[in-house]
Amino acid sequence: MLAAIGFAITLSTGSLGQVAPTLQSSFTPASGGGVHDLAIASTTPRLSPDLALATYERGMKAQSEELTGYSSVNVIEAELPASAQRAEFELKRHYVAPSVLEFTPVRSSGDKFVRSNVIVRLLQSEVDHVHKREQWQTAIDSSNYKFNYKGTSQLNGNAAHVYEVKPRENRVGLFKGKIYVDAATGHLLRAQGRIAKSPSFFIKKINFVQDYGTISGFTFPTHLHSEAETRLVGKAIVDITHRDYQLEFPGGSDVAESVTLIDGTN
Repeated sequence: MLAAIGFAITLSTGSLGQVAPTLQSSFTPASGGGVHDLAIASTTPRLSPDLALATYERGMKAQSEELTGYSSVNVIEAELPASAQRAEFELKRHYVAPSVLEFTPVRSSGDKFVRSNVIVRLLQSEVDHVHKREQWQTAIDSSNYKFNYKGTSQLNGNAAHVYEVKPRENRVGLFKGKIYVDAATGHLLRAQGRIAKSPSFFIKKINFVQDYGTISGFTFPTHLHSEAETRLVGKAIVDITHRDYQLEFPGGSDVAESVTLIDGTN
């Protein structure tokens, strides 16, 4: 999330959150409270917590192996509440495995400082992250995290297994928090928490919520809400909406599909 603010996060799951440099020119905070165990009546078979987590990790591995890339439309909204500065940027995003991420500007509006020092820096940090092939360092999997099962909850009508996650190393891009995995399919629904290690002296802390959707059996980000406390400009709020995905497979076959957002706006 935080560009200007120096956040090279890619909570993109596995390697398909990647994408190569050609660039010019975020997040709904975690709602409070703990996870409530709910008796969710459903006729849909439910995976055990261990099987759901294993299914999720297998799915992300298969996704990184089977997809050659994807395109999507991103709308990024950034705000500095202390100075009432805000901006919006719409871009086309194109990723080609394993190290190409390109953004093509479509339109922009709002404060020039926020566009240049928050949004563009955010995009550049993500491009650099992919170009260096560092996605594996921030993937939400057992090589980077310890998982502790916390029970079941409901997320937009879906029964979800909830796991507390703690990074195995104190590395930039990893977080402490929770993930929600669909109890019926093993697909990732949400990741939320606080970045474990600040990417910069100028950032004191970053809290985020990242929602995911399923497209043709694969998992992709749909909306990211992030709030950073900085030493220079106070709070920085970023929201990123992903839509109109088009998946690319070996042999040149494409699949286009939209996805319904959990949180966020079109």
